[in-house]
Parts: sequence; structure tokens; C-alpha cells
Amino acid sequence: MLTHTKENSYVCEICSKAFALKHALKSHMLTHTKEKCFVCEICCKGFSSKHNLKSHMLIHTKEKPYVCEICNKAFTQKGNLKSHLLSHTKEKSYVCQICSKAFNRKGVLKSHMVTHAEEKPYVCEICGKACTYQCNLESHMLTHTKEKHFVCEICSRAFTLKGNLKFHLLTHTKEKPYVCEICSKAFAQKGNLKSHLLTHTKEKSYVCEICSKAFALKRGLKSHFLIHTIEKTLYL
Repeated sequence: MLTHTKENSYVCEICSKAFALKHALKSHMLTHTKEKCFVCEICCKGFSSKHNLKSHMLIHTKEKPYVCEICNKAFTQKGNLKSHLLSHTKEKSYVCQICSKAFNRKGVLKSHMVTHAEEKPYVCEICGKACTYQCNLESHMLTHTKEKHFVCEICSRAFTLKGNLKFHLLTHTKEKPYVCEICSKAFAQKGNLKSHLLTHTKEKSYVCEICSKAFALKRGLKSHFLIHTIEKTLYL
């Protein structure tokens, strides 16, 4: 009956949070004691509540019971489905106070704020390189270990990053998803399209320090430098 009357009779003596049910208070107390009584039989990871263990087990079973009614995309946890639904509603409640850019999730806003602070808390212990995000550091670490977990199923070529494998697969499929809106020329990679667009804008950001000749692409400037290098060699 307490759940209907909204009466919260069970109060935590540590933080004063109140609960309608006794077992809810009991579960809450574990957050203070840090006791993890519920252990996963597969990977031995411990949890403070049975509910958290149940959610964790979905990682092993690959079960995705929470399905989006709009696009049928499935998720292992209800919270992930809730976050996903915001992509359909386009609702962006979390606004950056510095640049006014809005986001649909608090976590995304938090990640965005790092770009303003220029904070790079994740540092490589091998070479000292600092990264903004942990995932960036993890990707960077692969350059030291030379581990290549992402293997092409067509030619067996291996890559350290998933993104590199994704780009490589385009060489097999011949797919060119990035299309120029001006001349309709298509490219396999976004970076190539970006470079191509400079040929339309006539923007030349790369300037030779010796003769002031400007180029739209960095590689164009690099090739041009060889002319000066050869000239120096001839006159030595």
C-alpha cells in the first residue's frame, strides 16, 4: 500500500534518503558500504544490487530486450534506449554555457566541455602524449603495442583501429559515399572530399615560405618544396 500512498517510511540514516519499501532501503544501503554481494559467474565482476547484476548479464548473453518502436534498434539496457529515443525527437535539453551548442544527452555535453577547457587528462605512460578522451588514449596505445585486432575478412589485412578497417573495406566494395554537391564527384573517404572541395573554393591555405606560392592542398606544397630542394643541390 505504501507504493500507492507515496509514503516513504524507510529512511537512510546516512544520507536521509527515504524509500517506500524496506528492501529498497536495504539495496540503497549497499551504495554506502560499497559491499558487492552479487557476483557474475562468468567474469566474477561484483555488484551492489541484483538489478545491476541482471543488467550486466545481458553483456554476456547478447540479449537486447529494449527495442525502439520507431526504428526497431535494440538495446541491452533501458537507459540506453531512453538516450537513443532523443535522436528521434531531436530534443536537445543540455546547452553549453560557453558556445550555446545544444546536446540531447548530459554525457555528450560533458565531453564537449573538455574542448573548451583544452583539458587532456588521459596521458600515455610510454611517450607522454595527452588525450582529451580515454577512448583516444586507448587507440593511441595501439601504436605502441602494434596490436591489430581488426582484420579484413576479404584479404586478411589487419588494422589497429576499427575506423581504418572501415576505410579499407571501401577499396573492396568500391563504394564512394562522400559526394561533392557542386560537381557530383564521389569519394571513398570524407577527407578526400574535403580536399576536393578546395578546388571549387579556390582557397589556398598552404603557402611556400621561400617563394610565397600558395596551394590548396598540403601535399601540393610538399611536392613544390622539392623544386627548391633540387635547386639547392644543383648550386652546392
